[in-house]
Amino acid sequence: MSLITKFASVGSATMASRVLGFVREALVAAVLGVGQVADAFYAAFLFPNLFRRIFAEGAFNTAFVPLFAKELEGGGLEAARKFAEDVLSVLLTLLIALSALAIIFMPFLVGSVIAPGFSDTPEKFDLTVLMTRIMFPYLLCMSLVAMLSGVLNSMRRFFFAALVPTLLNVILVGILLVALATGAAARETGLLLAWGVLASGVLQLVLLIAGVRRQGLALRLKPPALSPGVKRLLILMGPAVLTGGIMQINLLVGRIIASAQDGAISLLNFADRINQLPLGVIGTAVGVVLLPELARSLRAGDTGDALHLQNRSLEFALALTLPAAVGLMVLPGPIVNVLYERGEFTGADTIMTAAALAAFASGLPAYVLIKVFQPGFFAREDMRTPMWFALATVVVNIGASLALFPYYGHVAIAAASSLAAWVNFVLLAGTLWRRGDFRPSGGTMRRVALLSVASAAMGALVWISADAIAPYVGHALVGVRVLAVTAVILCAAAAYFVIAIGTGAIDRRELTGLLRRRRKTT
Repeated sequence: MSLITKFASVGSATMASRVLGFVREALVAAVLGVGQVADAFYAAFLFPNLFRRIFAEGAFNTAFVPLFAKELEGGGLEAARKFAEDVLSVLLTLLIALSALAIIFMPFLVGSVIAPGFSDTPEKFDLTVLMTRIMFPYLLCMSLVAMLSGVLNSMRRFFFAALVPTLLNVILVGILLVALATGAAARETGLLLAWGVLASGVLQLVLLIAGVRRQGLALRLKPPALSPGVKRLLILMGPAVLTGGIMQINLLVGRIIASAQDGAISLLNFADRINQLPLGVIGTAVGVVLLPELARSLRAGDTGDALHLQNRSLEFALALTLPAAVGLMVLPGPIVNVLYERGEFTGADTIMTAAALAAFASGLPAYVLIKVFQPGFFAREDMRTPMWFALATVVVNIGASLALFPYYGHVAIAAASSLAAWVNFVLLAGTLWRRGDFRPSGGTMRRVALLSVASAAMGALVWISADAIAPYVGHALVGVRVLAVTAVILCAAAAYFVIAIGTGAIDRRELTGLLRRRRKTT
């Protein structure tokens, strides 16, 4: 299976989750609008989700995957099993203790970390505390899910691990549809959503346990012990806590600042959900596939293959990210209108969400390129260098947010996050270049330049088309709005791919081969 095919496999599963995420957000906008319950739910969900991404998908996964891949490559299945069981016993113990402490001290955490601005609204504050307590054990489930997903990814079983997270959105969409049909009150709906998050975590964990067993790796629980492998994992995790969770740290800082503006957290969440579609699909695909593949190549001493992997990952990431970023920056208003403007979500909400979306999208290429270059450090077990870069970008994010928020409100939070991402990318890429661990090939540089030209041409077409569809975007019928915006997006995509394929920026033969393989599997 080629690298691009692996990206497509993970990307297709992630796409299913992101599409369902759009449905979920549209329903939340219609059922809850931009109000106290929506703010409380998003603030509460951010906390366990933040810890999950920092410790599970971030610090833990970036440290665990290279070590597990090397055990698998060097010692075989039995050595990998022993290492995974040692890690599982320690991880589970730590997660149970962390969850218990967090639930006990949740009022303090909400008032000082999650949403200090809610303290002025006691009802919203209390609801946030309750929802966060309900959802926090989701962290425990999802940390174990991340470990089991890392096991499957290291064994080159990417699709199932990428598909399982769709269950979160399936369950939440079901709850929202029932609430919409029955006219349930906003508070009750919010609490049901919180319980749905927890239920999805349990179900995902059960399915991943079964998936790992099917690969002949039934893991047993045993008393926790700090084996040499676990000690090495913990040493690597320390600096990776900051590195792997940089986006989440920046998001948390932004939410804390934004909590001073009514509705700002919801507005940022709605905008970020759209931005997360290309970021989640492309960035997740690159990050999931590239890290274990790089680790195995370096373990085998094949530096040529490692360089090839990074060059191809760079081309794949930019081929899809550049046009997506341009489109979201040029056409944010109509996109937000079609996705959200109905029910409790007003035209004024559309304008404010669109402004945040354009700011988020300006950093989209940087977010994805970080996923390309961070594995170059992680696969070599260098967690410290990205840690210092992460600290620098957190300072940039906090400084820019505080400086711009009094003038631009919630849009400043999105812009600061994008600026921090660009700083992180420059530091990562520059260091790999200086060390000689990465050199883009002449072919890669040429393709990147041509992709930029194709994206710019597409952006000009979208800009011209935006004026033409303006009367239809304001139409009372949702179907008319959807058709108008969809027509522009399809025409823009067609123009981009014609230019990109015609100039050789995208390899026609590789694209044709990928499409043929996908048809055979459907």
